[in-house]
Amino acid sequence: MKNKIILITGASSGIGYATATRFAAEGARLILCGRRKEKLELLKQELGGYHQFLIFDVRDKKAVFKAINNLPEAFKKIDLLINNAGNAHGLDPVHKADLDDWDTMIDANVKGLMYVTKAVLPGMVALKKGHIINLGSIAGKEVYPNGNVYCSSKAAVDFFTQGLRIDLNPLGIRVGAIHPGLVETEFSNVRFKGDEKRSKRVYEGIQALTADEVADALLYMAKVPEKVNVADLILLPTGQANAYINNRIK
Repeated sequence: MKNKIILITGASSGIGYATATRFAAEGARLILCGRRKEKLELLKQELGGYHQFLIFDVRDKKAVFKAINNLPEAFKKIDLLINNAGNAHGLDPVHKADLDDWDTMIDANVKGLMYVTKAVLPGMVALKKGHIINLGSIAGKEVYPNGNVYCSSKAAVDFFTQGLRIDLNPLGIRVGAIHPGLVETEFSNVRFKGDEKRSKRVYEGIQALTADEVADALLYMAKVPEKVNVADLILLPTGQANAYINNRIK
């Protein structure tokens, strides 16, 4: 990973933050993207100014292309794109759901991921070389109650990844996805709009994955030999069997 140029979206917290620190320790040159300037500043203080820090919301198509197209020359040849940015909002049955929550999830999890990929691809296509890893979810493999649109958005990530892999195969560009189960980050707090008690109940009685453990898996996917592509990786805590069956310790 030394001197590889790696772009990570959603780097200001959670899995993205952990992934940034992991890859920085491997000597990678990072392009770290996020919405929250203050969070990226903390990351910059931790990692130093050797890396590039881009502040934009992946839902903003113009901002995505402007930021990536205007990278310094030394950072233009991106070796690896990790599409990590995304969110969950609400956990309601379809007939009670908030349409704004739906828009937020679809715009970030699906369209935002597509925008960033489209912006990065010209450089990879020109070199006929590169690697893309998308952050999916076990929710994209199996639907759980009230997960309707979030699960749909992650299923879209799964199928977009498969389509990318087919289209880019003749160009030697590797494409894969990782689909974590329960990971204890800000995820549930965002989903439940700051309701700490409800957020904590999601992880009660089960040893959820940590952001660091997902980052370790991403590092594994990135470090395999170039002739190897980890196309699809599901990562679950031992206490989780699938998207909705968990062995919780009472």
